[in-house]
Amino acid sequence: MTDAPAPTIGLVLDCADPQRLAEFWAPALGYANLGMVGSYALLLPDGRPGPKLLLQRVPEPKSAKNRMHLDIDASDIEGEATRLEALGARRIRAAQVQEHGTAWILMADPEGNEFCVCDGGAGASAGTGPAS
Repeated sequence: MTDAPAPTIGLVLDCADPQRLAEFWAPALGYANLGMVGSYALLLPDGRPGPKLLLQRVPEPKSAKNRMHLDIDASDIEGEATRLEALGARRIRAAQVQEHGTAWILMADPEGNEFCVCDGGAGASAGTGPAS
């Protein structure tokens, strides 16, 4: 074994317009938008731990459901969904989804990338969560 530091995590989201999505995701997550460099916009947590989010311009459009998505945990998921709609998100399903004591709202960012607003398993027992 080595004494190497643990790796950190970064997320990369392919998109058509990184600047437009940065204008959505930075306030949605409470991140700082460090701006554009070439085909990339970089978002970092604003004074707290968390993964970096890199928005990467790609030529091909989104064609299917995301294989990975973000979950935004909030105690008031309806209030959070409404806040995100004001930023440009839209609900994919009108009704909340409930499973294993967890509730969430399925949403999409301005380019159609899916994400969920979750109650963080407030009603769930340890070890269970959304299977969205």
